[in-house]
Amino acid sequence: MKKISKKMAAIVLAVTVVGSGTAMAASYNILAGPQSDNTGVTPHGWFLSPAGKQLTLGDFPMGAAISPDHRFMVVSNDGQGTQALQVVDIAQQKVMQTIPYTSPETLFLGVVFSPDGKTLYASASGNDKIRVFQFNNGTLTEQSPILMKDANNTKFYPQGLAITPDGKFLYTANNLNNSVSRIDLTTGQIQGTTPVGQAPYTVLLSNDGSTLYASNWGESSITVLNAKDLSVKKTVAVGLHPNALAENPVNGFIYAANADSDNVSVVDPNQQQVVQTISLSPYRNAPSGSTPNALTVSKDGKTLYVANAGNNDIAVVDLGNGTSRHSSPSVKGLIPTAWYPTGVYLTDDGKQLMVLNAKGLGAGPNPQHQYIGNMIQGTMSFIDVPNDQQLKKYSKQVDDNNPVYDPKRDKKSEKNSPIPRSAAQESPIKHVIYVIKENRTYDQVLGDLGKGNGDPSLTQFGKQVTPNLHKLANQFVTLDNFYADGEVSEQGHPWMDQAISNDYSEKSWLAHYSSRKAGTDDEATKVSQGYLWNNAMNSGVSFRDYGELVNFDQKTGIATPRDPSMGNNLDPQYPSFNFKVSDVQRVDEWAKEFKQFEQNGNLPQLEMMLLPNDHTEGTTPGHPTPSAYVAQNDLALGKLVDIVSHSKYWKDTAIFVSEDDAQNGADHVDAHRTEALVISPYTQIGKVDSTLYDQMSMYRSIEMILGMKTMTQFDASAIPMLNAFSNRPNFAPYSVVQPTYPLDAINGQNAPMAEVSKQMDFSQPDAADNDKLNRAIWLATKGNQPYPESKK
Repeated sequence: MKKISKKMAAIVLAVTVVGSGTAMAASYNILAGPQSDNTGVTPHGWFLSPAGKQLTLGDFPMGAAISPDHRFMVVSNDGQGTQALQVVDIAQQKVMQTIPYTSPETLFLGVVFSPDGKTLYASASGNDKIRVFQFNNGTLTEQSPILMKDANNTKFYPQGLAITPDGKFLYTANNLNNSVSRIDLTTGQIQGTTPVGQAPYTVLLSNDGSTLYASNWGESSITVLNAKDLSVKKTVAVGLHPNALAENPVNGFIYAANADSDNVSVVDPNQQQVVQTISLSPYRNAPSGSTPNALTVSKDGKTLYVANAGNNDIAVVDLGNGTSRHSSPSVKGLIPTAWYPTGVYLTDDGKQLMVLNAKGLGAGPNPQHQYIGNMIQGTMSFIDVPNDQQLKKYSKQVDDNNPVYDPKRDKKSEKNSPIPRSAAQESPIKHVIYVIKENRTYDQVLGDLGKGNGDPSLTQFGKQVTPNLHKLANQFVTLDNFYADGEVSEQGHPWMDQAISNDYSEKSWLAHYSSRKAGTDDEATKVSQGYLWNNAMNSGVSFRDYGELVNFDQKTGIATPRDPSMGNNLDPQYPSFNFKVSDVQRVDEWAKEFKQFEQNGNLPQLEMMLLPNDHTEGTTPGHPTPSAYVAQNDLALGKLVDIVSHSKYWKDTAIFVSEDDAQNGADHVDAHRTEALVISPYTQIGKVDSTLYDQMSMYRSIEMILGMKTMTQFDASAIPMLNAFSNRPNFAPYSVVQPTYPLDAINGQNAPMAEVSKQMDFSQPDAADNDKLNRAIWLATKGNQPYPESKK
């Protein structure tokens, strides 16, 4: 375990259980988001103190290319909102030109210059074309594109690009077609296409132009091809979900970053096999989570730089003397970056690093109701390559930025603690019910609570609509500094299910949510440690699923797991996301099994439960109003707690409740802040707990209570929800509050934005246009009160 930082030591002192009804005066209540000193705090509570000078870019910068004269860099901003190519003057460290693209026009990752520097090519993945630009002294002028078409109307979705040294041919990694193509730049036609592995991310052409490498993002391999005829030479097994590729200019070794193995595979170009593996784990026996996703090698071949998106750092890897094929690479040190670095490059003299940071310093307050999916601004860091002394200081900074909670160092552990700090302790809580809801912020629901850090002016579903949420937050513990770790559901559910959203999730949802790409792939989002149920099974903890990550057949009324590893550990009668079923019906179905478990004395130790209807269907005519949907969701949760608290299992049960994300509402603290509840006799304290918690804090608490292992670096490092618990339980049951808002309220034909909502897709979470949905819900809940306009 790495050493505990000073900041972390303060946190440990703050997170002690409540003893005789009084919490410690100290509280780790820093807020997430950009700070006033050009630093930031992620929703996970990790600190951002990027090295070097920072330049603001666009929405989620992901790919870039340096001009052959080394004067300019062209960056591809590939976010959910307005995408853009930006020309950066490297010497001036200034954006010189921005070319925006709104949906359905697209960009994604791939950018490459012709060898003479007069032409730039950029992937327009969702449009199945390659954008072509004339480039002159820092100015891009768009020309006619190269259309990727064939006789079969294939959906290629080109991503990473490579160009031949003579500038005559362009190679594309076709993500949706599981192939690579060679394009004749003289004719603008596809000369050939060859199948490779699953969902290729990028391509790399060897310096001599003879060999093409494709990283197969959806699996654990890279494909080696003959660059001239695209014949496959070999498929090389590497780590899980490889993305970036780089070549050593001295010895020709190929490096592949393996996003979900936290390492880099070193491929010998002669043997075409992995000869070394470079670990990027931040400490000994660390679980996965570093997420390497960008690479560059120094001209002398002695140093490899790796962007670790999960750790917010650049790993400096010593490759040896740059000529030996037998030297043992090792991480020499770390450089702090902003949030989620996605690119790393070197200036021509090798003296400065340029780093793309996709999420900059975070989101921050969102009182103007901006859409979280595109309100975060990416940045670019210009960092002088550090000497050994500076690198040591940087490494210390990274260590301080990414604190890891170590229960062994928590000296305030108490006997009978609900959250044990060691294997020798046993929690009085034996059963956990883990409830996942959809898409609300804290202020949107609990801003009017009357205590805690809320803004009632932003509340749309207040006490009249959610009497049970308000009563529960008051009666048990108010969590007013709790954050979702992702921005949207396609990240939120992986965070809730597997303690991480991997780089495939982080990068693919942006195009999907802006109608630039079809949906994502479950297999590509799955990481090596699997899901929460795999953790439970491996830990000897009994598990039951109710609606999460399942498919529900409308005709048969039967649910089946989307991941086979869940087995039959689910209620086949419990519907997944489906507005034809109310959340009250869902709880009624759960209650049938609960009563049987109570009668038989065999309640599973861990239950996972989806209650999704607070998502709403906007103002669709003939469907429940937004408030009716949220009110039924509120009643469902109240019934759930009522049933459990009047059962024999109340004395040893905890109910953890979180939204999967906070994307559909305003919040005056941070766009990631969301409502959360922890309900148990051991949390019936009526206090406000302003400790910075995130979804991983909830995850870690569940694991510690049930004696399960941690899964990723994020739940392993998370602050457990110690301040929310007391070791003196209050066994008084909870009585459900009947709705004060009519559950049968229906949107009329003249409901605000009714026709707009009618055209939206509500077949799955977040399929509807988010800005339009948010506006419809605002009008339905706030009437004529002016919509807090987005500042874009």
